[in-house]
Amino acid sequence: MLISASVIVALLATTVVAFVVSLPDDLVIGRLSQKSNVYATRSDGTPQLLASFYDQNRAEVDSEAISPFVKDAATSAEDPGFYDHGAVDIWGTVAGLVSTLVTGTARGGSSITQQYVKNVLVQKCETLADEKKRASCYDTATETSPDRKLKEMSLAIGLEKKSSKADILRQYLNITGFGGSVYGIEAAANYYFNTTAAALTLPQAASLVAIVNNPVKFQLDKPESTTNGAANGYAANKERRDYILGEMRKHKKISRADHDAAVASPVTPTITEPSTGCQTAAGSAYFCDLVLRTLRNDPAFGADRATRLANFRLGGYNVYTTLDLDLQAAAETTMAKNVPKSYDGWDVGGVISSVGVGTGRVLAMTQNKDYTQDPAVAAANPNATGINFNTDSDQGGSKGFQTGSTYKVFTLAEWLKEGNSLADSVSSRQRSDWGVFQDSCNGPQSFPGFDPNNDASYENGSYYSALQSTISSINTGFIGMAKKLDLCGIRKMAEGFGVHRADRDPLQQGAASVLGTNEIAPLTMAAAYAGIANNGTTCTPILIDRIVGPGGAEIPAPKSTCTQSVTPDVAAAMAYAMHRVMTSGTGAASNRATDPEVPMIGKTGTTDGNKDTWLAGASSKVATIVGVVTVSGTGEDQRETYFDSGQAATARHRMWPDMMSVANAKYGGDDFPDPPRSMIR
Repeated sequence: MLISASVIVALLATTVVAFVVSLPDDLVIGRLSQKSNVYATRSDGTPQLLASFYDQNRAEVDSEAISPFVKDAATSAEDPGFYDHGAVDIWGTVAGLVSTLVTGTARGGSSITQQYVKNVLVQKCETLADEKKRASCYDTATETSPDRKLKEMSLAIGLEKKSSKADILRQYLNITGFGGSVYGIEAAANYYFNTTAAALTLPQAASLVAIVNNPVKFQLDKPESTTNGAANGYAANKERRDYILGEMRKHKKISRADHDAAVASPVTPTITEPSTGCQTAAGSAYFCDLVLRTLRNDPAFGADRATRLANFRLGGYNVYTTLDLDLQAAAETTMAKNVPKSYDGWDVGGVISSVGVGTGRVLAMTQNKDYTQDPAVAAANPNATGINFNTDSDQGGSKGFQTGSTYKVFTLAEWLKEGNSLADSVSSRQRSDWGVFQDSCNGPQSFPGFDPNNDASYENGSYYSALQSTISSINTGFIGMAKKLDLCGIRKMAEGFGVHRADRDPLQQGAASVLGTNEIAPLTMAAAYAGIANNGTTCTPILIDRIVGPGGAEIPAPKSTCTQSVTPDVAAAMAYAMHRVMTSGTGAASNRATDPEVPMIGKTGTTDGNKDTWLAGASSKVATIVGVVTVSGTGEDQRETYFDSGQAATARHRMWPDMMSVANAKYGGDDFPDPPRSMIR
């Protein structure tokens, strides 16, 4: 009892140091969780941020990019002897150990190096994809026990053998939490004061360092709140901030004048919410959503799903997409002008997708809804949805839409491939029994009751050529062509252009499918039409040009795969007929409204009852599909329905020219090759 407390602490310190030296001391720091950014590219080549994603809002910065005020505030408040003692503040640590043993409650006393070690161990837990393993790891890294404390001390000693004090302080300021999902001094400066870590003022720096001590109590994103009766927020932060300023003055880091001026200043944060999630991409949100799903599912982002999810959690990626901001702006503008977000009694949808010819690069994508991934919002708000109407169901899309007559081009391709000419005629008389159709996959097929009509009575002639049927989109003409072909061959022709059902079921190949009854995603059809315009070579859609990893290294992005769908001669004959559609046929209204004009091909499509209307077409540079569709339910007859911009059925002829005028001005367009005379005479 006569032995003083200081002697006991000295004896404990000697024992602890001897024990700690015998422990492993190799701290593997690993990769910190950071934001990932998704960019589009402006016309001048500079990137424009679409959205950021993170589990932890962090951006690592070099020491030179951190204000000296921050460094001095951190050392003065958390570890005044940081530059003088070793890795461990042994006196403070032993006192903390004694308190932990006696009370069972962890007490401070850790050096900045020790605090950094603890943060690293916690961050290692964050890299685990398995939630249960992550929780268990976190419990171990933060448990209140002498064993954990001793391990941290050993690792801290090992760290200071390899790293300078300045670098340890830099890493500490980059890893430490500043409340909520804000980690690191750069993100904290951005979020709380709308500035950078380098530009922080003295009172701002002290306010941020104050948060580290107790993020809930000293929070800066709520002016005032209470926890267990204690005041939090600005007032509590100012009290802690002023204490830190006093410590900085005490340790001669600032002058009295600077101290007094800082203490006299109010706490005035400028909360700046970071761009996070695709909802911040506004009209590009659905494109952004598809990019995200691509990253989560493509092997370029990780060999298996668990690895991809872990990579996504850690972040630090910069993803540069194919989105053309000029075309995207045109898409968003014309959609907002021509298709309402909702319509009483009709679940109306509007879609636009544009694809680069010969590249597969998706240049534009939008729809008539507000983006949300909150099911409650989607259920309550008819203007909002999380479903991307432009793509497949396994990519966050719908189950697709019937394409109507835009699908007829695949029968035209099969007709030409089999040696027929555009000038050849077939029996096109409307009838209630079309007899037997050839089907090399399933055997001969008949379809009792199949009685397709033409759009107008004057189209009910006895014979039409393939060219006439294409120009005027005559249903019975195409059924007559299908009668002379193989239904299985027509289906395989569509598949050769990359066409598939949005629900991933096999394409239907009955006689009705010739007229466009398969439900297909608009992006799929845009890519197919780009294939026709590309001399018959179809390239799969891609959304990403470049991926830059956390260390600055390029990561291979998913590549487009190009396939020769038909011969260049067949493609040229298809383009010949489809160009006539745009100059003198059902697509002429869109062609006449396009400025500047370049040679273009296209095909209209309308489903039964005028429930869905389409225009799909292309120049030699860009393919675009626009549509007004019924998302669910029975829909409305678009010829009898009017939006503010005009008849619903003709909205396609207002939107497609708006899109292609921008595309033509930016990319131009060449003449399509002349087909062999044998295919047109």
